[in-house]
Amino acid sequence: MKVILQADLKGTGKKGELVNVSDGYARNYLLPRKLAIEANAQAMNELKNRDEALKHRAEVELQNAKELAQKIDGKTIKLTAKAGAGGKLFGSVTSKEIAEGASKQIGVEMDKKKISIDADIKSFGTFNAVVKLHTQVQAKFFVTVTEE
Repeated sequence: MKVILQADLKGTGKKGELVNVSDGYARNYLLPRKLAIEANAQAMNELKNRDEALKHRAEVELQNAKELAQKIDGKTIKLTAKAGAGGKLFGSVTSKEIAEGASKQIGVEMDKKKISIDADIKSFGTFNAVVKLHTQVQAKFFVTVTEE
């Protein structure tokens, strides 16, 4: 019997997949527990529509990430920090501070967890940074740290 899975099942398949299982397994286990629905014409049509919607949503997210990357690419975010003797910073510049600076200066919201910096920023100067906007899209920018 062909069924469309409503949940991931080890050894059977993943959610949304069309699988062929034995009649007894489907009638006595999958269908009563609402782990699957019978693959009739209506269910197949809904599955196809859902797949197309997911594909479309993924394309839109990728396009938005590419547009955001164009806004960020090559830009410089200027931050100020307090320093002690010898030009050393008190602490270091964190990705949270970089994300806040980006939202103020460029007008782009960045997730602090997705910002990667070549090395810890513990002195003044210009540093390379990368933000991962999507699995396929990342943008490179610069962080300039000056004294307050």
